[in-house]
Amino acid sequence: MSAFTRTFRRELSRLSSRRIYFFMMIVVPLGCAFFFLDLMHEGLPIKVPVAMVDADHSTLSRKVGRELNAGELVDITAEVESFHEAIARVRAGEIFGFFHIPADFQRKALNGETPTLSFYSNMSIFVPGTFTYKGFKTTAVTTSGGLVKTTLTSAGINETVAGSLVMPFTTDIHPIGNPCTNYSIYLSQSFLAAVMGLLVMLMTVFTICTEIKDGSSPQWLAAAHGNMGIALAGKLLPQTIVFCAVGVAIQTVMFVFLDFPLHSNPWHMITAMILLVMSSQAFAVVVTEILPNLRFALSIASLVGILTFSVAGFSFPVDKMYGGVAIFAYILPVRYYFLIYIDQALNGLPLYFSRFYYAAMLLMLLVPVLGLRRLRGRLERPVYVP
Repeated sequence: MSAFTRTFRRELSRLSSRRIYFFMMIVVPLGCAFFFLDLMHEGLPIKVPVAMVDADHSTLSRKVGRELNAGELVDITAEVESFHEAIARVRAGEIFGFFHIPADFQRKALNGETPTLSFYSNMSIFVPGTFTYKGFKTTAVTTSGGLVKTTLTSAGINETVAGSLVMPFTTDIHPIGNPCTNYSIYLSQSFLAAVMGLLVMLMTVFTICTEIKDGSSPQWLAAAHGNMGIALAGKLLPQTIVFCAVGVAIQTVMFVFLDFPLHSNPWHMITAMILLVMSSQAFAVVVTEILPNLRFALSIASLVGILTFSVAGFSFPVDKMYGGVAIFAYILPVRYYFLIYIDQALNGLPLYFSRFYYAAMLLMLLVPVLGLRRLRGRLERPVYVP
């Protein structure tokens, strides 16, 4: 039996001996995928619960309330009578904001005066707060335009002319790559790719450092006839196969069953997923070479994986970050997978324009070679430091 075959079969035996491998490599990524895709199936994570404070109780104020509730961002779940009651509900976490219509709103509007519409959003929770603010502001602007049109019409101006004065031009919007402005098309891909990268790094670190902790690393090296490259390849290949299969299955659900945009050859994204798994494993191997301790290495992998969600450029442009922070985005494999997704799946660019992103993940596979001698020394003389 060859050294690689012995190492490969040994790792298969270890993977099947503990349920944590099955749970972390299959159950967790698939569970996260189905949970997040179901959460975002309507294009937005939530329709934010808000309240309405109508101190006017007029025909016009009720019309404003109906327009607000008809929007896609907020849901009026309560109608309260006072500002203080609405604030109390916000502080209790029952709602994320409220829209306040003052007394005499209709009278002032019809008399040509300037009534004030107020809205309050809880921005301590960013996503619901942003959706609340956007929904409130849209309703307020629409109401303001309607009041101006009513005032002009009352002054004797033709209704068509008044409408053109309030809105002198119309906008024709064509979102490129995401014409439905579906949040899931953008967020689901980035979130699930980051989850996949985090799980791959954690399992790679756990697999290698557990050998040192248990003192079984000399047997692992002996199975590979002392060849460190064969030892790593035989140990990581079973996980690579499982993670790639799970990743491609998630991609199939998104691109085939949920009709996510895919304006390129499917193999472009499949290749990106395989490189994401392998480059994340390479990153984790580098961590274990520097810190061959189970507790420290898992902490570093967890920290890097969590920072991926904010540093990789999913929610904030990398070129607008501070230089000392932005540089970390370019050493994260998930960053390049996300750029490939934008170029290939969303924009359908020729593969030539994404060549550097594929090359970057390929180069990451070579970095662990620099520390193989150090890791081999720790495997030959395992010393567990709790």
